[in-house]
Amino acid sequence: QVQLVASGGGLAQAGGSLRLSCAASGRTFSSYGMGWFRQAPGKEREFVAAISWTGGTTDYGDSVKGRFTISRDNAKNTVYLQMNSLKPEDTGVYYCAADREGWSSRARTEYDYWGQGTQVTVSS
Repeated sequence: QVQLVASGGGLAQAGGSLRLSCAASGRTFSSYGMGWFRQAPGKEREFVAAISWTGGTTDYGDSVKGRFTISRDNAKNTVYLQMNSLKPEDTGVYYCAADREGWSSRARTEYDYWGQGTQVTVSS
């Protein structure tokens, strides 16, 4: 069992930056693939970014590519999402998730554990 706690959300202006963190419990964190998803009001949860268990493979949603960076520190059991050049359309609740298979998947159904979410609001 893995518990995930996301933090770092808040209010930012367009063009600004935020850094999200997701702290995981358990000794097997380093074997999990990790992902970030977001959900805006009235919309489906969408893929943002993912990173494989080694950190060697990353993937990004088209809308954030070039602006967001996912990384992980296995010694700290933490995955990060650095968000730069924020846009109002980046507003939503951001969720981190863990995949026991260790891959960097875009599919929500591949993830076994989910954090509680952290709100990101970007003003224009």
